[in-house]
Amino acid sequence: MKRDPFFVHEYLRMFSLPDQDGQTTLQLDQTTRCDTLCINDDEYCRYTNEFWTARQRQASKLHEISYRACFKPQLPRFFISLLTEPGERVYDPFTGRGTTPLEAALLGRQIISNDINPLSRILTEPRLFLPVYEEIKARLYAIPDNPEETSEIDLSMFYHPDTLRTLCSIRGYLLDREKRGELDRTDAWIRMVATNRLSGHSPGFFSVYTLPPNQAVSPERQITINRDRNQIPPYRDVREIILKKSRSLLQGIDQKQRENLIRAADSSLFITGDARRTPEIPDNTVSLTVTSPPFLDIVQYATDNWLRCWFNGLDAEEIGKQITITRKLADWEAVMGEVFRELFRITRPGGYVAFEVGEVRNGSVRLDEHVIPLGITAGFTCTAVIINQQDFTKTANIWGVNNMSVGTNTNRIVLFFKNPE
Repeated sequence: MKRDPFFVHEYLRMFSLPDQDGQTTLQLDQTTRCDTLCINDDEYCRYTNEFWTARQRQASKLHEISYRACFKPQLPRFFISLLTEPGERVYDPFTGRGTTPLEAALLGRQIISNDINPLSRILTEPRLFLPVYEEIKARLYAIPDNPEETSEIDLSMFYHPDTLRTLCSIRGYLLDREKRGELDRTDAWIRMVATNRLSGHSPGFFSVYTLPPNQAVSPERQITINRDRNQIPPYRDVREIILKKSRSLLQGIDQKQRENLIRAADSSLFITGDARRTPEIPDNTVSLTVTSPPFLDIVQYATDNWLRCWFNGLDAEEIGKQITITRKLADWEAVMGEVFRELFRITRPGGYVAFEVGEVRNGSVRLDEHVIPLGITAGFTCTAVIINQQDFTKTANIWGVNNMSVGTNTNRIVLFFKNPE
């Protein structure tokens, strides 16, 4: 059986990263380092290697939606390809920008997506329903600039007046369509792309230069940035920026992937709620969960997304109250313990959970060592701890996330297995 834990152990132990042509050439620096992790007098296999890399196989352009604290598509692809077959159900209880469900859909799996932040569904679901470029263009240019559509908050530090006028007109159109229940797939695509282009550090975004596009700084902070850089918001052509990003996202998707996306969309389940309670998901139906939970208080998800919430008519403060941001490790463990109990209920016998965590607080807290007892208490067995060697990206360095700083130092995935009944 492909999913048998013994097979998984052998696969990880003998793993060698394929090259660009898909050929596996065993090199000394690619061999897996095997050791054991001892927790509460029990030992667990730990495998360290470069199991996936951005150099291995170019991820679909559809993934190129910025979001704070998201993993690369190669991570869920590794586990989806190894542990599931086409048509099986893959789940992410903390979906974020949608990396796991989108990659699962591209690979021909059924998907379930959950996130307590409604922005997650806004960013994820439209990428299952690919519109025709000409339809996007026609819809955008059918929305007139309406001088009566204005922002209820001052955004002049981010946008040129003409840019803001167009942005508010598109926002008003989308909110009205949603209110009347008339928001269609083309509208949803435009909303998704516009949400992603609100602020950033290049002319490809609507705003003046600001920090990387996975976070919106406060208006006060942006005023300081403008003063320090001696800049004023330039005019940006909102419609053309949306069209340019749409062309990029739709690039290189083959017919097989399009068919997979359609099938996944037809059977998809999107939930906006607490991962500890998902009654919408039947018992014993999920073959694989691949997820990365909120890490203590490292990332302020609601605060980072206040501008995106404004554009979509959402209350960022209210959303923030519902997101698990804890400073105390014991509080985080209590919440994750409940999540694991729910995951055990919905995972089918013989199914897996790949739970990605990392080192936080200057490496003093290794969350994998805290996660293992939580999964076992819920009823799972711990198959292995998988550590993926990686280099930090430019964005991570901008944020001060490196091997001697806050944030995660490595991809550490605890792989759990639900024994057959």
